[in-house]
Amino acid sequence: MQNKKQVETVNEGLANPRNQRQEVQALQDTIYVIGGKWKLPIINSICNGNRRFREIERSIPGITTRMLSRELKEMEANGLILRTVIPTTPVGVEYISTEYCQSFGRIILEMINWGKQHRERLMHQGE
Repeated sequence: MQNKKQVETVNEGLANPRNQRQEVQALQDTIYVIGGKWKLPIINSICNGNRRFREIERSIPGITTRMLSRELKEMEANGLILRTVIPTTPVGVEYISTEYCQSFGRIILEMINWGKQHRERLMHQGE
């Protein structure tokens, strides 16, 4: 059973009366910006303090250099991260999450919690 706060949170984003077309468009927009296999792990890595390309790459098992580069460019274009060139020798580059990206933090935490619960559920399904 949902508590009152959960119901209020759900109702904040929904029109009254409900507009399914608008809701589907909003879901598609969200999936376009953060969808795919790598964007959420990259956001998580950056938010956990990994700022340099190699730090991010090492923190995400299975991601290739080419894929990380491509994803970082897309995320920068969508305003999720800032890329800063540091004038050192050799030139350094750092990535940080924007305030816009951080506004997604609550949702990421909920996804992590849901994923943990789902994995636990699958592990106990056969018992």
